[in-house]
Amino acid sequence: MAHIAENRRARFEYHIEETYEAGVVLDGWEVKAIRAGQVQLTDGYVVVRDGELYLIGCRINALRDASKHVSPEADRTKKLLMHKEEIKRLVGKVEQRGFTLVPLNLHYKGGRVKVDIALAKGKAQHDKRETEKKRDWEREHGRLMRHKVSAPGKD
Repeated sequence: MAHIAENRRARFEYHIEETYEAGVVLDGWEVKAIRAGQVQLTDGYVVVRDGELYLIGCRINALRDASKHVSPEADRTKKLLMHKEEIKRLVGKVEQRGFTLVPLNLHYKGGRVKVDIALAKGKAQHDKRETEKKRDWEREHGRLMRHKVSAPGKD
């Protein structure tokens, strides 16, 4: 499973409860642009319309050498493909318990572009600060451990 793009803000902004994998309906020029790394998932989110899932805010920048007969739209809404039972389960959780659907990453699976979406709840400001403190401590701890290991016997 080769990663294409990751939404790093998602894990900082939300508590992730469950993750699901969905297919993405793409145009040909979008597939070429994704292969060239011209995709950004940071502002993306998932909405439910008429019992179907759509990815909004996923920006795919067209390549300069893309076909001239199409007019590429970078922020086009993309339909997500999942089984109806899974969609019904997700819709129930989103409507009843106040969850949000957030894209986590784009990746290849069997030659196709897939997106991992998460059932998530927004974090409060103090939770975000706590996450930041924990990340800073882990970084500092790693730095201290590397320093100890790299200089044995030097006190």
